[in-house]
Amino acid sequence: MNVFEKLYTLIIFLAVMIGIGIGQAEFIRTGAESFIVPLLVAMLYMTFLQIPMEDIKKAFKNIKFTYTSVVINFVWTPVLAWLLAMVFLGDHPALYIGFIMLMVTPCTDWYLIFTAAAKGNVALSTAILPLNLVLQVMLLPIYLLIFGGTTGVIELSFLAESIFLVLLIPLVLAFLTNMFLRNNQQLRDKLISTLSVLPIIFLALAIVAMFASQGQLLLDHLDVMWQMILPILLFFTINFFVSQKIGQLMRFPSSDITSLSLTTLARNSPIALAIAMTAFPNEPLIALTLVIGPLLELPILAVITQALLFISRTQHT
Repeated sequence: MNVFEKLYTLIIFLAVMIGIGIGQAEFIRTGAESFIVPLLVAMLYMTFLQIPMEDIKKAFKNIKFTYTSVVINFVWTPVLAWLLAMVFLGDHPALYIGFIMLMVTPCTDWYLIFTAAAKGNVALSTAILPLNLVLQVMLLPIYLLIFGGTTGVIELSFLAESIFLVLLIPLVLAFLTNMFLRNNQQLRDKLISTLSVLPIIFLALAIVAMFASQGQLLLDHLDVMWQMILPILLFFTINFFVSQKIGQLMRFPSSDITSLSLTTLARNSPIALAIAMTAFPNEPLIALTLVIGPLLELPILAVITQALLFISRTQHT
């Protein structure tokens, strides 16, 4: 866990503040938007490069855990996200879409940090990670069309273009890079180690650019943004109890239940944000929603980690 990962929440918050600050200069505000997509493509390429795509088959060695995780993440969680969005955000289509985008994309990176801290089964969580990535890339546009197709916000052409630009291109480039380096594991490991801190840096720069160009919108809608807090808190609370109960019903060991809880709680805001910035250029509130998500998510995950450690201690006493 490097220093950038430890300070992730602070870095995102500072990026928002810096973006709003420098966006007061008109020449920066008008030019900042052109930097967003290139920064996101670079971020996702470096993120995908670190995902061991060839290890997907490892996830199926523990079939019971894999199908339980997949059902919770890709069947139950989208339905829960839709219900919460309908109840709390139905009158605000942009917030509704942003909330669903955040909640249907399981995390593919920092949840391993919390899994290790909570004494979960890190190897098992790592094995499920590439499968989660592939499934969310495939299913996100389907979820958007199913749950958001009637909002009038989604334009299929923009959605298809953004998925090709910010997901498929960096995913293919990362796959080709790994193929090129597969016979030189030492060089690959050195490259990944060197690039490991860059995704957070590029994401922060993309957020700076976004808020430089759209920061006034956040300031004008602070009252609306407060509406995100309750559904986000409910999502994490409900899914925490659901994952714990299902893990117990499936008779998983405590370390596997911890892994199940964290893989069904942590969300992949960078991928959702990359799609939002390109698929919905005229709806910046969607992207703003996805920036607020991790500002709340990471402190919540820190609290949940302590709760999981407490549960583990009580079970072993």
